[in-house]
Amino acid sequence: MDTVRWIITIAPEIFLLLAIAIGTILGRMRIHGISIGTTTCILIVAVLIGQLGNFTFPPILRTILFSLFVFTIGYRSGPEFFASLRFRTLAQVVLALVIGGTGLALVLFFASSFKLDPGTAAGLTAGALTQSSVIGTASGALAQLGLPKAALEQQEANIAAGYAVTYVLGYILTLLFVPFVAPRLMQVDLKMEAAKLEVQLAGGAPPKTENLSYRKFQARAYRVSTAAGRRIEAIEAEIGHRTVVERIVRRGADIAPHRDTMLEPGDDIVLTGPTAGLVTAKPVIGTEIDADELLRNLPGNVIEVLVENRRLHGRSIREVAEIVGDNARGVFLRALTRMGREVPLGPDTRVYIGDVMTLVGSTSNIARATAQVGHALHAGDRTDIAFLAGGIAVGLLAGLANFKVGAVARALGGGGGALIAGIVCGWLRSRKPTMGALPPAAQQTLSDLGLGGFIAAIGLGNGLAAWSAIQAHGLLLVGMGIVVTLIPMTVGTLFAYYVLRMNPVVTCGALAGAMTVDAAVTGACDVAGSQTPVLGVAVPYAVGNVVLTVLGPIVVARTFTA
Repeated sequence: MDTVRWIITIAPEIFLLLAIAIGTILGRMRIHGISIGTTTCILIVAVLIGQLGNFTFPPILRTILFSLFVFTIGYRSGPEFFASLRFRTLAQVVLALVIGGTGLALVLFFASSFKLDPGTAAGLTAGALTQSSVIGTASGALAQLGLPKAALEQQEANIAAGYAVTYVLGYILTLLFVPFVAPRLMQVDLKMEAAKLEVQLAGGAPPKTENLSYRKFQARAYRVSTAAGRRIEAIEAEIGHRTVVERIVRRGADIAPHRDTMLEPGDDIVLTGPTAGLVTAKPVIGTEIDADELLRNLPGNVIEVLVENRRLHGRSIREVAEIVGDNARGVFLRALTRMGREVPLGPDTRVYIGDVMTLVGSTSNIARATAQVGHALHAGDRTDIAFLAGGIAVGLLAGLANFKVGAVARALGGGGGALIAGIVCGWLRSRKPTMGALPPAAQQTLSDLGLGGFIAAIGLGNGLAAWSAIQAHGLLLVGMGIVVTLIPMTVGTLFAYYVLRMNPVVTCGALAGAMTVDAAVTGACDVAGSQTPVLGVAVPYAVGNVVLTVLGPIVVARTFTA
């Protein structure tokens, strides 16, 4: 033990990294398909390791780690957050606000009734509402209260204790509530409602596979005979299925294909499009030929494009095609992904900022369409470190600004400042895609490392006091946590279905998004036998991340002055 204590004194960062590593491994484990998540496991491991001795970390380490995490949240949510402030997505925004507001009211009620200290109330908020970032914003708010060092450490320990006790239960209850309880409250069969929604998305046609997914994109070569003397525009219109003449070779020379180009006998052309269109092209054009050289030189591509154009937010795929217009010629939508999950495709499927479109077509056509949609995602994209560091620095500076709540001076705090800076920087990036690159993989790394390191530092530094707090208030926190988790979702479900008149399938996805437990969507999709619940996740998730994060300072302020 003397050796362990010596290492704790000399190099406590070793245990911090061990807590992250062990907690992450445990968080990936699934029991009956359910995982409690890496954040909770890291905190629990850190609290247990914290029993070995007195861990001390410089405050700047925690500030930087949490700033990286909360800035990334803001950066990821910023474009969707601003774009969601429109009439088309107003119902989903209101649902997220109702859930956050109900949760806040319940926490303040319990804090007043049971005389909870600010740390315990903040931990209850973070765990029961399944929003880990509340820990950081609440810790920042506590640091501004001028508490003695021992009292501040105890409050931080109480945050860790409240979170550790309530998060696991809140997470599991959310996973069960969304697919099983919410449909019962709305008195609907989720599977039947999903089938109806698929019909609606398919434009009223029966929900067959071909209506909701992409048919294979191909390119074939033909020698013009039947089509001689006709314009390309007429040929494409007759074949249909958005097929496009990509290339014309006339007497050995390439001819630029325009809509008004007249085809001549003996022209070799390359036609691209879905298989359904190409199989009907032969009688319209002429003989299909085996022209490997024609097809080999055709610059085809499959590109993932991040949707950033505000004009497309909340629009159906049919409307998106109309907005993009001729720029979509020769480009086909293979898949639409939202928060890592594929969305069912149909003419009425809605597109939101932050979605990822998988586009198929020639390189030139995709480049033209991409400019109207957002920007292409490339594996080799590098993070703009100057933009990242500068944005966080500005956010931390803004967090120092004081304002008054009644007679008490308050500051936004580093966490709040970094969050707002992230939102603004993410929005700026959506407006000017050439600046501030922060690829999705880098976002996930910064988010995981920042939150994991911050949580580990909290657990290690306050392990002894947190364990005592858990033993003293564990059962009470469990009871309050159940209420704070279930009541907001119940209120949100009934309000969305009976007041906002939201589709029940979309409501289930929106509940998961507003609670920022996107894993709950998987359960809803399984019960529905469809991916349609994913349609409701994006906007509430963006709003929920912001709204729930700012609850930390509010809870601290209200319980400290109460």
